[in-house]
Amino acid sequence: MSDGTRFIAACVQMRGGRDPAANRAAAVMAVREAARAGAAYVQTPETTSLIERDRTALFAHVGPQDQDATLAALREVARTEKIVLQIGSLAIREGDKIANRAFLIDAEGEIRAAYDKLHLYDVDLPNGESWRESATYSGGACAVVAETPLAAFGITICYDLRFPALYRALAEAGATVLTAPACFTRQTGEAHWHVLQRARAIETGSFMISAAQGGRHEDGRETFGHSLIIDPWGVILAEAEGDAPGVILAEIDLARVAEARARIPTLSHARPFNVRRV
Repeated sequence: MSDGTRFIAACVQMRGGRDPAANRAAAVMAVREAARAGAAYVQTPETTSLIERDRTALFAHVGPQDQDATLAALREVARTEKIVLQIGSLAIREGDKIANRAFLIDAEGEIRAAYDKLHLYDVDLPNGESWRESATYSGGACAVVAETPLAAFGITICYDLRFPALYRALAEAGATVLTAPACFTRQTGEAHWHVLQRARAIETGSFMISAAQGGRHEDGRETFGHSLIIDPWGVILAEAEGDAPGVILAEIDLARVAEARARIPTLSHARPFNVRRV
């Protein structure tokens, strides 16, 4: 549903596994559920088609973009349901590396925009978890704002959430809705997920929509869930219950963007500066 300034947005929360066909079926079913509940825009989480830590197994399931079955299936869902669909990300083979690539699909099933995750998650956590995305994935080089009949969407993925300059740049480029679909680990999610999501919305006076993976996955990882839709004042409009798969919906009223940016116009108040170390 959309009336030009307002529309219903949905997040699909998933608990992806090692079987791309099963993940694809779950995503298609949930996206259709969201569309039939009235959503004009639907977002799936990061790594919609496959959750796999083992590099060899990951490469065995991943191919080039034009051969990706999940992309093809979800393009068809967007076309038949007449929705704008953001695929949080898919693993796309690019030579000896993989691109963690988001797609914005229009209501005709056409790819309106694609975005490769800029920031790669190379971290060592206090509980012993260690992640080296750069060993498998290639980082992107370009931020993306996708214009649609609903809104201008600033597209990001997961770890990007920790780099506020990216979100400011997207808002300055015209984005009114920012997105950060994710596969956030439980440990970091419990500590930082809500505060980072709300901060990005408040700093830019934008809606923030972020679908998430949640629960214990077949490859052993555990993700936080808590998919969120947040308004430009930092108010949580909808939140998934814990880490359970499901769909959340909320109304996006773009007038709230102008209101928030007029109240506290940080985008226009920024001044250039130098840093002097003394």
